[in-house]
Amino acid sequence: MREWLYEAGIGEARAALIEGGGIVRAEIEADDDGVCAGTIAEGRLDRILVPSRRAVIRLDSGEEALIEPVPKGVSDGGRLLVEIHRAALPEPGRAKLAMARVAAADAVPVAGPSLLDRIMTSGDPVRQLRAHEHDALEAAGWSELLDEAASGEAPFDGGGLRLSLTPAMNLIDVDGWLDPAALAVAGADAAARMILRHGITGSIGIDLPSANSKAGRLAAGEAVDAVLPQPFERTAVNGFGFLQIVRRRARASLPERLQGDPLGAAARALLRRAERTPGAGARTISAAPGVIARIEARPDWQQELARRIGSTVALRPDPRLAISAGHVDAETP
Repeated sequence: MREWLYEAGIGEARAALIEGGGIVRAEIEADDDGVCAGTIAEGRLDRILVPSRRAVIRLDSGEEALIEPVPKGVSDGGRLLVEIHRAALPEPGRAKLAMARVAAADAVPVAGPSLLDRIMTSGDPVRQLRAHEHDALEAAGWSELLDEAASGEAPFDGGGLRLSLTPAMNLIDVDGWLDPAALAVAGADAAARMILRHGITGSIGIDLPSANSKAGRLAAGEAVDAVLPQPFERTAVNGFGFLQIVRRRARASLPERLQGDPLGAAARALLRRAERTPGAGARTISAAPGVIARIEARPDWQQELARRIGSTVALRPDPRLAISAGHVDAETP
């Protein structure tokens, strides 16, 4: 049976589609993501970057977005109604602005669908989780999924995958010990499952072992088709074993989130652990100074955690700890 597990956490909402006891799709929606895809909002043209081609608009919410092409007849400061077709994307050192286009003539302002909205209309049942219940997300492999997203590495029978995020394309390298034809098919299947599991979109390249026959290359392409749901486009596997896939990009993937903002990801993961830590009395969160600083910068996170556990929260920076090595202790275990 397939079902979505949904958790309204502190700082983020989480969802995972479970099938056969494992996670086949997952997504995170952070509370600082900004305007989401599907939103129709009013704003003004703030500045033109490339005449007639690209400009920055400032939404009435204060957020900025790129618009391409520049709408005709709208000058600097001009008002317009736009639709967000891609949310902002985190990247190390900077973030890509959301992408917008002029809304339809009969459109009215409306918020885009949230993560919960989208999974509720997916056709699969949704189970909402509570912190006092059995941790069904963890039982399905949530921590392992986050480790995979952060490292970009994923094993499969016969080999392993390595995901590299670049500004132009997400690249998945396939390596292993099977014979090249079998490894190409197994690697294509595993790469497609990784793409689906982590919500990887945009332009994606898969570097497979060079297949020695046309039949082998066709089989590798068919392995991708059997896993990825439409819509997507792909090339054939070329003689060097390279396959390119293009999927519509509306929001950040899990690897983009965890690799683009590792401190924020670690902070939210610790808040989840603190909410589920058994015991009584104050909870002490110990973590690397950068992680603690992220939590300190959000008093609302600390207040919400204290409300949920019915106790106080203490933060302890420890420079000896790696970003991923934070822990939570209860006053009375």
